[in-house]
Amino acid sequence: MEQSLHMVKLAKAALEDKKAQNVKIIDIRNVSVLADYFIIADGSNPNQVQAMADSVEETLGKAGYACRQIEGYGTGGWILMDYGDIIVHAFNREDRLFYDLERIWRDGKFLEAEDLEAEN
Repeated sequence: MEQSLHMVKLAKAALEDKKAQNVKIIDIRNVSVLADYFIIADGSNPNQVQAMADSVEETLGKAGYACRQIEGYGTGGWILMDYGDIIVHAFNREDRLFYDLERIWRDGKFLEAEDLEAEN
């Protein structure tokens, strides 16, 4: 399995473990050199958003993937976690609606659960 896709699956599971809502995965390999995938999820309050980020960092860290940079953790409104091949965006609901990354990155391919399994 491709390394970045493995990271996506781990991060998605970590987010869902903390009850993240509306988890979206966007394959941006054909539209950007920033990363291979974006993962976007939201929580209902800053504490949940921080817990989501903590879960991703712990899960990917145990698998041997180090986070290059984390931005926004202190406020819990939008936490960006850069893992090189993947970038995780954990939002509170209001900030997610305001920034609307899904619209900005609409040229990417939105993956569903069955797409992740088909990539194996």
